[in-house]
Amino acid sequence: MENTLFKQVGNFQYSSEAYIVKGKLESSGVEVFMKDNFTIDTDPIISNAIGGVKLFVRSEDYEQALLSLSEISKHAVDDSGKLLVCPNCGGHKIDLLSTIKDLKSLFSFIFSLLLFVLPFYTKYQYKCEDCNFEFTKQ
Repeated sequence: MENTLFKQVGNFQYSSEAYIVKGKLESSGVEVFMKDNFTIDTDPIISNAIGGVKLFVRSEDYEQALLSLSEISKHAVDDSGKLLVCPNCGGHKIDLLSTIKDLKSLFSFIFSLLLFVLPFYTKYQYKCEDCNFEFTKQ
């Protein structure tokens, strides 16, 4: 049986996301190794083609890394760190989305697309994964 030295604990579309998780793992004493982060920083468009930025830990730290990662919420939280609640169904699987539902958002999107700049105006909404209900923060 082959003894592997490293195990992959995650992959991310952008290196900025990977650096945040890397910081979380390193703060809990787990040494983290990144792969393909420089390639994606050079050309972010190819991220999906090469599988994103990959995070690896030593095999003996794998369980501790998973435990540390389980503390990170995958869904939207309020200012006090509590999971948001869907006003329609009471579910906690809420994601933050950017939307283009008004004229100002549309013009901002088109302007930024034509000039290759980041949008200067973005409207956000929350969406429940359980019932697909969209709402703004209460």
